[in-house]
Amino acid sequence: MEQNIHTPEAYDYRQYDRIWQRVAPALEPYPNARGGAAEQAAPSQEAGLTPAQVRQESQLPGAEQNPCCMGSAAAEMLEVLTGFLEEALSDRRHYLAMARQAPPWARQRLRDIAAGKMEHARHLLAIHYLVTGECYQPAVSCERIYVGRWCPALRERYHAEACNGLNYARAADGTTDPCLVRVLNTMSTEAYHWARELMAMLERGMQSEK
Repeated sequence: MEQNIHTPEAYDYRQYDRIWQRVAPALEPYPNARGGAAEQAAPSQEAGLTPAQVRQESQLPGAEQNPCCMGSAAAEMLEVLTGFLEEALSDRRHYLAMARQAPPWARQRLRDIAAGKMEHARHLLAIHYLVTGECYQPAVSCERIYVGRWCPALRERYHAEACNGLNYARAADGTTDPCLVRVLNTMSTEAYHWARELMAMLERGMQSEK
């Protein structure tokens, strides 16, 4: 029984070339992907193949169909990325709640961390859209956050940020998407920076309690 097999179209770089020429005209934007395609095209033309035959060869199994960032490699990480997104929004609510109850000297620093968490959430929302073409709707909790005592709250947040830094780094090691690797490594660095800030706040808070 014959089956109709749909073959995906070869990737069209031309729409990106026009943008790239304005950004960095001296550099080749896709050296690996396009270099291999160009090397294969020359022998085919020398062999007298028609353009249709060349296109057909480019669609054979093993031909590169998804060479750009935020493609199938990033799609494999979607569940992890949406988990990071939900956690970033939850962390933001915690820092805003802490800022309302913190000593005056710590309030702005906590609001800055909350703003950084919102930036992480925006990055992850954009990544989700780049990969899927769909807008992700995160779950938003309306429950009141109880902060409790100052030093235990800082201790909890420190461990949360240190774990965030480690998890972002692990996720970066677990994907082959180069653009996603850079984003996750940047988020890891920022999470570790916030952990150090929280430790500094804890040190000052413990001194004031003596």
